[in-house]
Amino acid sequence: MVGLALRYPGAGPLAWRGAGIGVLIAAAVIAIAGAKALGRNLTPFPKPGDHAELVEHGIYTKIRHPLYTAVILAGFGWALLWLSWPAAVVAVVLIPFFHAKSCREEAFLRLKFPGYREYETRTNRFIPGVY
Repeated sequence: MVGLALRYPGAGPLAWRGAGIGVLIAAAVIAIAGAKALGRNLTPFPKPGDHAELVEHGIYTKIRHPLYTAVILAGFGWALLWLSWPAAVVAVVLIPFFHAKSCREEAFLRLKFPGYREYETRTNRFIPGVY
């Protein structure tokens, strides 16, 4: 079965594929919620724009970086769906990458928004109640 799964992506157990689809759906829901809450504040850059506002509503009441969380989850969902070790490695590498990017971004946010430090104390970075 493993040899077959390596030769034909997606040919692994149905449970793994189902888990992958579930994780991909969760990633999409989190990404949409994050983008919707950010609205015009959405930017690919770590430095907030000149007219940016601190967003503390919607999914941002639970996690500070839902879009990064969504990308990481999508990586793991893809790896599960296709039973792909290379995709799993990429998903794991995304964690320190987005951790570093979020640290850089939060330094900018602390400078721009006086209330950001208090927001950090009550909201986890990527996983509600965990991290």
